[in-house]
Amino acid sequence: MIKVSLFAEQERETKLDKIGDALSKLAEHVDFAALAAEIDEAAPRPGRERGGRPPLPTELMVRVLVVQQLYNLSDEQMEFQLLDRLSFQRFVGLRQSSQAPDRTTIWTFKERLIKAGATERIFEAVGRQLDRHGYIARGGQMIDASIVPAPKQTLTRNEKEIVQQDAMPVEWSPSKRRQKDVQARWTKKHGKSYFGFKLCSSVDRRHKLIRRVHVSTASEHDTLHFERVLDCGNTSRDVYADKGYVDGEREQRLGEKGWRLHIQRKGQADKPLSDCQERRNKRIAKTRARVEHVFASLEQMGGKALRSIGLARATLHLNWKAATYNLRRLCSLKDMGPAAF
Repeated sequence: MIKVSLFAEQERETKLDKIGDALSKLAEHVDFAALAAEIDEAAPRPGRERGGRPPLPTELMVRVLVVQQLYNLSDEQMEFQLLDRLSFQRFVGLRQSSQAPDRTTIWTFKERLIKAGATERIFEAVGRQLDRHGYIARGGQMIDASIVPAPKQTLTRNEKEIVQQDAMPVEWSPSKRRQKDVQARWTKKHGKSYFGFKLCSSVDRRHKLIRRVHVSTASEHDTLHFERVLDCGNTSRDVYADKGYVDGEREQRLGEKGWRLHIQRKGQADKPLSDCQERRNKRIAKTRARVEHVFASLEQMGGKALRSIGLARATLHLNWKAATYNLRRLCSLKDMGPAAF
């Protein structure tokens, strides 16, 4: 016979705390009120001049988007889980409320950030909190890029030619235009074709925290955004990168500015690498491999796929993804303590 208790909710929450709730650690270490204040500054809450229901608190919505990125949920699934899942309700602050954000509310909040040009604000705000916790960028940095696939598009040859000119065929209806991603691009990597965007980032060597990010179409070469994601706030001038970032002119220019570039070399059919260069590549690879741990974590959080259309929404999604990774990494660093470093 199943036991019935008037205190079932409290008993379940107590057991949840004993087992260990990852979201409770986030709530403990992260100042979500400060993050919400920065979001409101960059994208002010809409007024009620036209009447209607007031928007939900920004802090609640920030927590919702963090959970959504952490568990790779669509807006529809996020709505369902907020109604169904105890740990989500407790983290977001809805345990005693019958009101929960639906899929439209979540989408509207994201669009508000895009229209206000605040797609990168959350990542920057999280970075400032990392600094306040004492996790400043140290030990050099690793730069790399990862392809983020988007839903593939089926176009005729004529439509492809028009899209490549950053235009849309006139015969497309408004509904069809909303479903066609004309900004995502094709690229090849190791002989395999990919369609979507690219996340270029700089990760600090010591803490494995993402310090700078840039989102572009997949067809843009990694090396174009090398200096854009170069983190000048790192306490070390060492920079590690793979063979895709070889550029003699840039290396000379940055070297004259004091940067120490550790970029792997690539051989050619008529000019293979020397033994010395091979050993150097291996030394660099041992350090540069740490950035792959970060991309693996992003992939576990669903960072290798997009449900949205367009560069603006991809930029929003990936900035929140990187920010959420940093928050999760912050909790891990706190658990390890200073002895780990």
